[in-house]
Amino acid sequence: MTNLSQIEKTVSALRAKFGSAVERVDEFRDETTVSVGRDAIVEALRFLKETPELRYTFLAGLTAYDDYPDEPRFKVVYQLREMQSYVNLRLRCAVPGTDPVMPTATGVFLNANWHERELFDLFGLTFTGHPDLRRLLMPDDWHGHPLRKDYRQGYEEVEFTFNFDDIDNKKIYPST
Repeated sequence: MTNLSQIEKTVSALRAKFGSAVERVDEFRDETTVSVGRDAIVEALRFLKETPELRYTFLAGLTAYDDYPDEPRFKVVYQLREMQSYVNLRLRCAVPGTDPVMPTATGVFLNANWHERELFDLFGLTFTGHPDLRRLLMPDDWHGHPLRKDYRQGYEEVEFTFNFDDIDNKKIYPST
């Protein structure tokens, strides 16, 4: 079976099983992204993993991005792999910024655990039912979520020849 027919079979099976919860299908450069509603995302992942004809048994990646100021603000992206034919499939789930909560996928894919903790830490996304949802990368007393587009960034001026004398170089070059 070719990768194209495997993808077509997968998209057809998702549409048949989940109906309007499959919001859209995007194809770009031979990669397929299926957008699934937040309420159906975990069941769609389970369906793709446990259906013998599909066999997407490996969660290769889980990430998110921020579309601020657009709504729904966040997009959570699951990269799945079917290991016999080496077919990749991306599932995307839109999450509103006013309610950045979605169900955990740890009951389907164990390796979703740390990925979801990272998204909680850096984007402020909450995964209901997660067994250990706490910060992963930032210190416990950190305020905010640094990968949000509205997060205030720190700034340190970069030294160039035109502003060399304006920057406090005594700390770096004590002999000057």
